[in-house]
Amino acid sequence: MIDDRLLIKQVKEGNKDAFRQLVVIHHQRVIHICMSFVNHLVDAEDVAQEVFVEVFKSVSSYREEASLSTWLYRLAVNKSLDYLRQKKRKKRGYGVLSTMENAELANLSVVDSDDVSQELELEERKRILLMAMDKLPERQRVALSLSKLDELPQKEVAEIMSVSEGSVESLLVRAKKKLKEILMQQKQEIL
Repeated sequence: MIDDRLLIKQVKEGNKDAFRQLVVIHHQRVIHICMSFVNHLVDAEDVAQEVFVEVFKSVSSYREEASLSTWLYRLAVNKSLDYLRQKKRKKRGYGVLSTMENAELANLSVVDSDDVSQELELEERKRILLMAMDKLPERQRVALSLSKLDELPQKEVAEIMSVSEGSVESLLVRAKKKLKEILMQQKQEIL
């Protein structure tokens, strides 16, 4: 494996293959860091991509006072926090409709009220499930999310997580068992 200092030196000299190698070496760690903040793999991958874009743009100003992994960690944390702030700002204005717009939407609606209640119930179940999944240990949550929510085959989940397919199967079994316990506990708390 190539030394990080040599890799950075080559990247600073404009070696694109060295940059690709830097990304390959550190990609999973950066995604893992981003996941710990954004809690969704696709969003974490987007944030990780922004991290590496920033690395490419600012590598010339990188001072080797801190290790490369420390620099990447800081960038990942900052980009993740920026993402969360931006998401929070978008939520504040999301779904704000004037009274006139609400009235117009009600007149345009041709949906049966039973369909609406079923849709609301389905959305509530999804919300409860996602909240319960957030309580799972990270690796179990990632495996379950990739396998069930993103509907990826176990082989692909194993590649993404850098584990064997048997490990993915084990993570899924434990995740389902733990998820069932969490949901049963929530049910008992409600009743």
